[in-house]
Amino acid sequence: MTSRAATVARKLFPASSRTRFLAHVKSLRPRQWTKNLVVFAVPLFSFSINLPSFLAAGLAFVLFCCASSSFYLINDVADVEADRQHPVKCMRPIAAGWVEVRTAITMAVILLSSALILGWWTAPALGITLIAYALLQVAYNLKLKRTPILDIIAIAAGFVLRALAGGAAIEIAPSVWFLLCTGMLALFLGVEKRKAEMRLLQERGGKTRSVLRRYSLPLLTRMESTVTTGALMSYALWSSGPQVNGASTPWMMLTFPFVLYGIFRYQLLSDLKVASSENPSNPEQEERAERPEEVLLTDKPILFTVVSWIVTIFLILWLKHQGVIV
Repeated sequence: MTSRAATVARKLFPASSRTRFLAHVKSLRPRQWTKNLVVFAVPLFSFSINLPSFLAAGLAFVLFCCASSSFYLINDVADVEADRQHPVKCMRPIAAGWVEVRTAITMAVILLSSALILGWWTAPALGITLIAYALLQVAYNLKLKRTPILDIIAIAAGFVLRALAGGAAIEIAPSVWFLLCTGMLALFLGVEKRKAEMRLLQERGGKTRSVLRRYSLPLLTRMESTVTTGALMSYALWSSGPQVNGASTPWMMLTFPFVLYGIFRYQLLSDLKVASSENPSNPEQEERAERPEEVLLTDKPILFTVVSWIVTIFLILWLKHQGVIV
């Protein structure tokens, strides 16, 4: 460990058993677990809201958290030397030395194997989905994250697999339109992430992802336009009702404005000038658009939009279940 990393580690993690435990928890990147909430989408949209479905989807959520954390540990182990030279990443528990490399590898093996075994034992379809997710992560880390276009598609595929896992857990097959909406929205987030990284690179310089050398802002802007249109159109078609094998009721169109605003708000936050002007005293404000989980947890308008969207969906499905609407 470099002296700089050691100094940061001592400041960040005082030598105590409690803080070392927290360092091990932090190495799992629990803030990233919000991405796995997608597994609850199928139970929600199918109105399968009961204790067995909730427990089944909850188990799928936990298993995906275990699987995703195992790969975060593996990535941090693989990049430990580079992270120790980085001004920010040197504070990561493994790079800082508070989580030993051997311990991190052991944790990763236990988490991944447990997720795969328990998922297969619970439901073979869920196990297959977890295996596909694991193979996707291996391919992403070995090759795809350095391959333009395929890196974004791989990110989107991860979200689609999460949605499939939610359906597999409760034995309900999601509609093709639903999977298309999930995939297009995930592609949108992936493009926005790369676009924010590219803008930060141009503004601040420094080291960055190697794949960004193959991208440009004009290209990402064209891709953004394509996936935004695709996401909005696929959601509109899905929410138009059973006539197109979409949602169970055309009243779901009432949720479209929330999706429209959420997408436009995210695009607004990905603009560096807008991001910095909203909170000029916080330089990290500009970097939130490249971390979707940060935007979801910290941006109040988007958080309010998501909550309102979920409440509206519940209300529509409840009214349909009561026979008030069709």
